[in-house]
Amino acid sequence: MKRIITALLLAAFIVPAAFAYVPPKRKHPEVAYEKFKMHHTMLPQVGRLDVSNPDNANRTRWSIGCETLDRDYATFANYKHLLGPLGVGWARLQSGWAKCEKQKGVYDFTWLDEHVNGVIEQGMKPWLSLSYGNPIYSKDGVTLNSSIWTDEETMKAWDNYVRAIVRHYGDKVMMYEVWNEPDGKPANTPEVVANLLIHTGEIIRKENPKAEILAFGLCKNYMCDYIAEVLEILKKKKKLNVLDRVSYHVYFENPDNATERIKALRATVKSFDERLDIFQGESGCPAILEFGHALKYKEWSEFKQVKWDLRRMANDFANNVPSSIFTFVDLQYPNMIQSFGMVRMNLLHEPMYKRPAYYGVQHLASLLHDGIQPAKVEVKAYCNRKVASVGLANKEGKVIGAMLWYSDLTPTDQLDKDNVSVELLGFDVDNLVYVEPITGYAHDLRPVISRGGKEGGNVICSGLPMWDSPILLINKSALKLKK
Repeated sequence: MKRIITALLLAAFIVPAAFAYVPPKRKHPEVAYEKFKMHHTMLPQVGRLDVSNPDNANRTRWSIGCETLDRDYATFANYKHLLGPLGVGWARLQSGWAKCEKQKGVYDFTWLDEHVNGVIEQGMKPWLSLSYGNPIYSKDGVTLNSSIWTDEETMKAWDNYVRAIVRHYGDKVMMYEVWNEPDGKPANTPEVVANLLIHTGEIIRKENPKAEILAFGLCKNYMCDYIAEVLEILKKKKKLNVLDRVSYHVYFENPDNATERIKALRATVKSFDERLDIFQGESGCPAILEFGHALKYKEWSEFKQVKWDLRRMANDFANNVPSSIFTFVDLQYPNMIQSFGMVRMNLLHEPMYKRPAYYGVQHLASLLHDGIQPAKVEVKAYCNRKVASVGLANKEGKVIGAMLWYSDLTPTDQLDKDNVSVELLGFDVDNLVYVEPITGYAHDLRPVISRGGKEGGNVICSGLPMWDSPILLINKSALKLKK
């Protein structure tokens, strides 16, 4: 009897321990985003952008970074469900040679299939960055800014890998990027890069002739001289056909300061072949002060991050450049959690909450879909700040709105907007509403607007809410709103 009682007493302690109560995952408040919604403009609301059931296939100018999955710095399955609702057309993935070929000549794409197929399941298109080495062949392995190999054995192994991956994915993957930030390593001379491009590009062209080929992923402010040297080598060898676009990574404290260099890069690229163009392949902003990676040593915040990302998108739209925002979720590097993510993550690679950047990109991508094109508009802003602007036109080329923002300074934490007098010349647009993309609220402009002329008349706004993030003045009929 004593043994039975003892056993029962032990069970009373052991069983609860074995089946301990696991509290449900707590939903963390989106504090910064709630503050944005509390500080929206005081103009009367007419609705909010309806971003349910996004048409991702109609957002081909926008991409999101799902980087470093080849190094397990994030867990795709944990955040996949958040990708589709963001409403962008593409997702960038690293192909992970070292993870696909752990034994020479044996390829296992199981892990990558999960990501490629997962992106497609979310209504998006994956594009693959073919970058970094493989320790079983090259010494540099999978490190950032890896040196490109020049020995015959490794190049042959690379060729076989590229051939295998392009064959494996067929028409599931229709865009490839050749290497990542080669200009960050002195060993990656123009000759070395050109040789890699020829090898890789010719294989892609043969295995998937319809695939688009990006190249470079430049990191040093997309040096035109470096690009010119590589393209000159390709031109002399009559191999310019091995690429379609030059990709670059642009990180400036003030995103608007990159515009002139982007124009210079495009001019350089097109001077070799008018067919070629550029692609913004990676750019974003931290949400906290970072001590490593791009834009380090500056006191960033979730307020500044979303403004920075939207200004990057606004600039890229204005310059008609396809654009990929870095990155979708925080990444757990060996020495830190990087805070560039639109989604805040914890140490278990679990989503904590959506940052304002998620909602801002979601709303702006829905506004600047493939049916909206950049157009020229003349804007006069009567204030002591520099105001950037770009017109919004429909498929027929008719101007239906404009996008404006302060462009002279790095984004701030300011939540209140200034009241600015703005004149849009030759702006004959009816039924204008004011849209702020971070919150997604649409507002009645009539309290601050007056018109002159019927045909090609000017639109004058007195007391237009303005700040250092894009706002849109757009025909209401172009919007999908909900109450």
